[in-house]
Amino acid sequence: MGSKPDHNANRIGTSYFVYSIDVLRRHKSNIPLVSLLAANTVPLWGVFFLGWDAFLIVLLYWAENLIIGFYNILKIAFVKVPHIRGHLAKLFVIPFFIIHYGGFVGVHGLFILFLFKRGEGSSFSGGSHPWPCFLVFVQLLLGVIRQMWLIIPNGMLLPLAIFLASHGVSFVHNFLIKGEYVLTDPGKLMGQPYSRIVVMHFAIIAGAFLAAAFQSPLPILIVIITLKTVLDVKLHLREHKLPFPRI
Repeated sequence: MGSKPDHNANRIGTSYFVYSIDVLRRHKSNIPLVSLLAANTVPLWGVFFLGWDAFLIVLLYWAENLIIGFYNILKIAFVKVPHIRGHLAKLFVIPFFIIHYGGFVGVHGLFILFLFKRGEGSSFSGGSHPWPCFLVFVQLLLGVIRQMWLIIPNGMLLPLAIFLASHGVSFVHNFLIKGEYVLTDPGKLMGQPYSRIVVMHFAIIAGAFLAAAFQSPLPILIVIITLKTVLDVKLHLREHKLPFPRI
């Protein structure tokens, strides 16, 4: 009885590595894609060797949204605009993005905490008084981050650093060196992270809910990681106008 889940996990894990090798073979000179695949392999290490459950996997991917938002702010700051008014517009766009995206990710994180029953009895206000106007969304995000930080095990700090480095490689290589900063504008960059979160995390949370319901069986966790990686690769190659491999 106990060997069947392990057998299924091994089969899914093998498929994951076969897919990764195929992507690397087709795009071996794509440094950001190589770093993306390396970062997405880290959760497998957590599942197999550190005993991570569905909540910790989703927590790591939620934290990745913060990293994506951070680099998107840098993109908006560095994007080339034709005149001085464009730079002045950034002074509005960047705070607006922080508030709007921060609120979006904060509510998403709050949903994850309560879905996995990790938010009961916690305060997410960050203080006794709510912040004025729309800044309450930033206050919510900071409250959720504080709660996540209390929960996160020390073993997840290195994976978070690896995800930070992976997205940093993509920012420097694609956006700065390859000149994508001249091919887009602040308006397009504003909406770029949202589609990724909606598509990817709908699938991830659905799978994680199943994993939690069945006490985090190994095969389902590996399916979550594999699905996230495949979506990551497809979205990355689509964003940077490259052909992606078939599964």
